[in-house]
Amino acid sequence: MNIHDSGYKKLFSNRTIFRQLIETFVNQEWVHSLDFDTCEPLDKSFISEHYKETESDLIYKVQFHDREVYIYILIKFQSTVDPFMALRVLNYITNFYMDFLVNNGNANKLPAVFPIVLYNGSAPWTAPVNLAALIEQTPPLGVFALDFQYFLIAENQYGQEALLKIRNIVSTLFLAESHYDLDLLEVELLNLFSSEADRQAVSLFLNWFRQLAFHGRIESGDYQSLEYIYRNEEEVKTMLVTALEREREQIFQNGLREGKQEGLLEGKQEGLLEGEQKGRIETAKAMLTKGMEMTFISEVTNLPEAQLSQLKNALSSVKE
Repeated sequence: MNIHDSGYKKLFSNRTIFRQLIETFVNQEWVHSLDFDTCEPLDKSFISEHYKETESDLIYKVQFHDREVYIYILIKFQSTVDPFMALRVLNYITNFYMDFLVNNGNANKLPAVFPIVLYNGSAPWTAPVNLAALIEQTPPLGVFALDFQYFLIAENQYGQEALLKIRNIVSTLFLAESHYDLDLLEVELLNLFSSEADRQAVSLFLNWFRQLAFHGRIESGDYQSLEYIYRNEEEVKTMLVTALEREREQIFQNGLREGKQEGLLEGKQEGLLEGEQKGRIETAKAMLTKGMEMTFISEVTNLPEAQLSQLKNALSSVKE
């Protein structure tokens, strides 16, 4: 199995990454009405002899209002473009429909299937997206002529500037594939760490780089640089939580021991605030020592950049 195909399949099996792909790169009005909280990759274990799973395709089931819609994604990574891709995609979908009927004998209609070809090759995509373009037009068959079209997402059609404006996992993936720049990727990985709530999705993205390095597709040093940043940021995040909890508990206990009975509640509140502030300052110092960006530190610790500048100057004075 192609490492890109299998790696991409793992990535887009994550619901967050799948949602980003559809919401960001499928410019269709109905996308806004999809309930992504209900989306799930289709379990193909029940599929009979008609539909044969490829190494690089996914079928998602998503709720659309009161109905289910299926989104079919075929991932293609190859140096040459398959001119008959429209026929292949149509074949996959008709076979899927045959098996849908086998497993849903009482169905009155077939469900909607939206076909996507996700292309991450380097050559321009030149194959027709419409089946009609592959069929002779003589004699003219009119309404009886076969017609079908898939939705193409070709990564190399997106410029670097456009991808940098999006700033999510999928746009960063496209950026890495089409505009590889290690320094730029390091910055974008920091952004993903601070903005993406789905930690598993970010880990999958990093693991994709690890697989590329393992198979010699990128320099192992590049992956190590990205991993260092990610692990470093994970460590900082953990350190922040631990420091705040430790300081909060310590000051709280001091407030219990030292506060007078009539002012005990006030002592607890002041202790909690003081402990939290100390924890933020200590975390900020550690991040400054590691040379992290001032803006990012401010976002993590919620300390103003002016105060961070003072801390940085104080740390520099100590070193001197």
